[in-house]
Amino acid sequence: MMNTISDVPPALAPGFDQPVFDSIKVFRVVADAMAHPGEIKRIDARPPAPAQLMPAAAALCLTLLDFETVLWTQNPHSAVSEYLRFHCGCPVTQTPSQAAFAWIDSTMNMPPLSAFIAGDPEYPDRSTTLLIQVKSLSNASGVRLFGPGIRESIYLDVAGIPAAYWRELQASRAAFPCGIDIVFIWGERIAALPRTTQVVM
Repeated sequence: MMNTISDVPPALAPGFDQPVFDSIKVFRVVADAMAHPGEIKRIDARPPAPAQLMPAAAALCLTLLDFETVLWTQNPHSAVSEYLRFHCGCPVTQTPSQAAFAWIDSTMNMPPLSAFIAGDPEYPDRSTTLLIQVKSLSNASGVRLFGPGIRESIYLDVAGIPAAYWRELQASRAAFPCGIDIVFIWGERIAALPRTTQVVM
């Protein structure tokens, strides 16, 4: 008997139905989120993925990761890591300072920002982008954001991010053009904080 999708191990679940078309759509949403920091955007693509990987996170990873992008995860032996290895061909590291991307699903157990690559003045683009799954996103309150792409200011409430992490992010902005870019993920929604964005608590 032929296996159905429900019979397939989570790590081998299908990716995008239309990989090129879907990747282009997702990339446009990410680019828009980066151009308008703090604004909450929706990703419509919902590729089948392990349960621990939120829909927007799966779509982002399938779009941004490939065999040249080293990934750090909190559990390198999880179904998520196997899924991403299978679909993206990305090497998975246990050392944050080697990662081009980091997928984080437990905000209470995140390494400090200083554990990741912030780039250097000659190559500031060689830094880690954090993909952080969170409990909710809202523009009703939270930290206040300033910078390019923001008209005056915008609030962003990210449930589950410790205050100490925001303070570390604040301090890291002094190293611009070096720095960490972040994409927060909640279900099908994302909000980006590029290194150009200033954070006020």
